[in-house]
Amino acid sequence: MTAPICSRAGCRDAAAWLVRWRNPRIHSADRRKVWSACDAHVGYLRDYLAARDFPVEVVAYESGLAS
Repeated sequence: MTAPICSRAGCRDAAAWLVRWRNPRIHSADRRKVWSACDAHVGYLRDYLAARDFPVEVVAYESGLAS
């Protein structure tokens, strides 16, 4: 298995975080999309989604794999 890469455009750093989110206008409550994030971009990605009023959850990559 290869190491996950940050989902931020242009970033190729290893991801340490999972940013789980959904767009409530088009996704049912049980549907979640997941972005990977490095330490430098986790705040940016979380804030980007939160500014659009999307439900967002951030978990450490390793702990997020178990759930």
